[in-house]
Amino acid sequence: MGDVLYVHFGPGCTEERYPLLLDLLADITPVVQALPPDAALADVRGALRYFGRTATELAELIRVRALALHAVPCTVGVAGNPLLARMAAYDGEPGRVRSVPDDPAAVADFLAVKPVAALYGVGPATARSLGAYGLDTVGRVAAASPATLQRILGASPARRLRARARGEDPVPVVPSAPARSASAEHRFGRDELDADVRRRALLTLADDLGYRMRTDGQVARALTLTVRYADRSTTTRTRALPEPTAHTPALTAPAYALHDALGLQRARVRALSLRAEDLTAADLASRQLSLDPREEKAHRAEAAADRARHRFGATAAHPANRLGDAA
Repeated sequence: MGDVLYVHFGPGCTEERYPLLLDLLADITPVVQALPPDAALADVRGALRYFGRTATELAELIRVRALALHAVPCTVGVAGNPLLARMAAYDGEPGRVRSVPDDPAAVADFLAVKPVAALYGVGPATARSLGAYGLDTVGRVAAASPATLQRILGASPARRLRARARGEDPVPVVPSAPARSASAEHRFGRDELDADVRRRALLTLADDLGYRMRTDGQVARALTLTVRYADRSTTTRTRALPEPTAHTPALTAPAYALHDALGLQRARVRALSLRAEDLTAADLASRQLSLDPREEKAHRAEAAADRARHRFGATAAHPANRLGDAA
């Protein structure tokens, strides 16, 4: 049986209770990775011998303790890696413990009849494209030739999808605290009335946030804009992102939309701040596999710019229209 637990906390998992529930997992194993706002991964290999229990028995213990101590039901998947543990957790009614054996044949049987959309990273558009070729189940994707998947998706997405369809997930459970948010602020030298200058400031902030999150291996689920005026009043608006991201253009577009929706034509703006909300580990976030080669090219260019920044400093590569460094 596997030694990775994916724990999804159900109703009652509030912002205040979430750290307490993580502490409950830490009483079992120190290898706990927070997945805000309501889930976590735990590697219990070192705890099996200490507690004299199997991973499934430890999962049951966690489920009972969460309910008894915090009145929070939870669903737990047990498997050999985070991908399979997550899929096991969502493979039925909530509030249960479900396991996937380590045996390759058992893993293949578990995955075979799952719809391809059950694999994280496969959104509706990718599922439809695969379905048009008869690849509507995980088993069929796993059996497809690499060349076929590459023709449909492109080289890199095809490799990732094929590995996932075979139950492969090399990403380890990395202990982490539940980072809630990351923010950046730009203060203008004078009351700013020009909407174009404010949009350039938002590009600067989105670029700074995206770079920081990519460096830390995180993505955001939501974005919050705060506008500070000359009279010291503020306006705050939040927008959920279509998918978890740290891609600068995907952060800039909703930042512009939030700003434009406020109708600040005559407002005397003193400062703007952006806050990336509900941060989670990039390796474990669900992301739509892109079928647009331009998007893949943009991500590769962004990665190259990040490498230049790491080597030569923050000003080595950045969007041409951004303002000076954010305050």
